[in-house]
Amino acid sequence: MFTVNEPTNRISKRAIHVWRISNLIGHLILLAILAGLIWSGYHFTWYLWIIVVLWVLSGLTLISGIWSVFVEPPLLYKYWRYGIDEEYVRLTHGVITRNHHVIPMTKVQYVGAEQGPILRKYNLYTVTIGTMRSSHEIPALPEEEAFKLRNQIASHAKIKEVES
Repeated sequence: MFTVNEPTNRISKRAIHVWRISNLIGHLILLAILAGLIWSGYHFTWYLWIIVVLWVLSGLTLISGIWSVFVEPPLLYKYWRYGIDEEYVRLTHGVITRNHHVIPMTKVQYVGAEQGPILRKYNLYTVTIGTMRSSHEIPALPEEEAFKLRNQIASHAKIKEVES
């Protein structure tokens, strides 16, 4: 019988801070937009039901923000695992819905490491693994580990580096 081992490697604990900052920025932007719409509703005397809906959306956004800034990031970190060997890339993640991905090395077409401004602040990278049908990410890896992992996957998948 064929069995694939569960992944055991963890992402960086600094991922919690990255996710908190990202989620906070997104929710603050949404709250600012809703505040502008509420102001517009009062200033231009929109129908009362529109203003009530905007206030309800603001309250729901605030509750969602509390969840996604304080509760969700530690849970995401707790359940994120990855594993690499010569045959497979294995990913396990998810809080409510658990996702288990097994990606055969023979299907990997590209692998890359990327870093946005928030990840750069914490010196972290996201490794992206692409197949013909989809793309998978391993978030928040320290720089040395991310490039080592990228090279290891490329080597196992026999991806040639093209110089332009």
